[in-house]
Amino acid sequence: MARMEGAGAARGLGVRLLRGEWSKQEASFVELFFDLVLVFALNRVVATSTSQLASSPSSAGRWASLLQALLLILPLMWVWSMTAYSTARFEPRRLAVQVMVLVTAFGVLLLGVVTPKAFGGSAWMFAGVYVALQAGRALVVAVALRSHWLQRLYWGILVWFCVSAVAWLLGAVAHDTARMLLWSLAIVIEYGSARLGWWVPWQKPERILAWEAAAGHLADRYQQLVLIALGETILAVGIAYTEASGSLRFPQTFGLVIAFITAVLLWRIYFYRAGEVFGSAVKSAANPARLGRVAGSAHLLMILGVAAAAIGNELVQKHPTGHTFKSWLALMLGGPALFVAGRTLLEWVVFSRVSRPRLLGIAALLLLAVPLAFAPPLVVVTVVAVVLLAIAVADARRAAGKPAEAPTPPG
Repeated sequence: MARMEGAGAARGLGVRLLRGEWSKQEASFVELFFDLVLVFALNRVVATSTSQLASSPSSAGRWASLLQALLLILPLMWVWSMTAYSTARFEPRRLAVQVMVLVTAFGVLLLGVVTPKAFGGSAWMFAGVYVALQAGRALVVAVALRSHWLQRLYWGILVWFCVSAVAWLLGAVAHDTARMLLWSLAIVIEYGSARLGWWVPWQKPERILAWEAAAGHLADRYQQLVLIALGETILAVGIAYTEASGSLRFPQTFGLVIAFITAVLLWRIYFYRAGEVFGSAVKSAANPARLGRVAGSAHLLMILGVAAAAIGNELVQKHPTGHTFKSWLALMLGGPALFVAGRTLLEWVVFSRVSRPRLLGIAALLLLAVPLAFAPPLVVVTVVAVVLLAIAVADARRAAGKPAEAPTPPG
């Protein structure tokens, strides 16, 4: 932590805003406000994708809608991640940091507003706002840090965001497949450069990771991210249920119940028990930075799984008893399977083991794709809930009558 405080010759606003030993690790109110804005943006992605999947007349169009949803969610998650890592390094209770978070929140609001036409007439606005958020924040922080050792990290971040900006802006003027390819390239550049520690040729390679100094704060933020994602699933299906035209029938009501049960089971599977204590596991690990990166990847998988499940449950509200297209089946089964896979990875981070019930659950979800391809959507999500219930019951039976298990991270 002493290094995070930036003691030495470096001075300036950025250095004064760095976290110190006195900093509280729990999330601040401004970060929670930012999460509320993110809920709106995620909801717009889910609603837009559901509408496209339900109305597209061709199989190719439906699969393209899935890819577009992924290309919208990943940038949103990256904005959230960069914000979380910023508040892990800088004190979020200082006014200047709060302004930075609020400006980012407004940018996320704009991204959510233009999401329905991000692959149409609003592509320029989506790409422009996103690039301005990411590159602009890196530039401001790098300048504010002056000669502090942490400044080189943000110069590296700025360089890579400028590189990815070329693909984002070229994609905005391209069309259809070309746009998706260019935006996919931009996302690969950003996630890949982060994996390499934002390395640039003229700087000495060195990983500067917030997990080493603020594992508690980042764990708290990731836990809240899972909660808001699960909350978005309830929001999405609830809106779809209330907006249904005419009298609501039994299939929609039963689908609403299944969607709620599914969200509860995902919550239970996440938090019991690795999701509850993974912050302590990372802090006590021999290499907290490495485990923190793995935990972050696990949470990204889980968020993608939750978003896919939300789209699937909303599709049930529109077509509960009709034909289940392959792309729909991929969402309804693949989303929960992806969530369980991420949770299995988190189990390894916290307890140095891989849960057999979760592996069996993933296998069951994948194998059930064959018979469920001939079942209506309502039956598919019901079977998914049964598989998730089996995983939750297996967890409860394993822990019955035993004291709460302490983290035992690998290494």
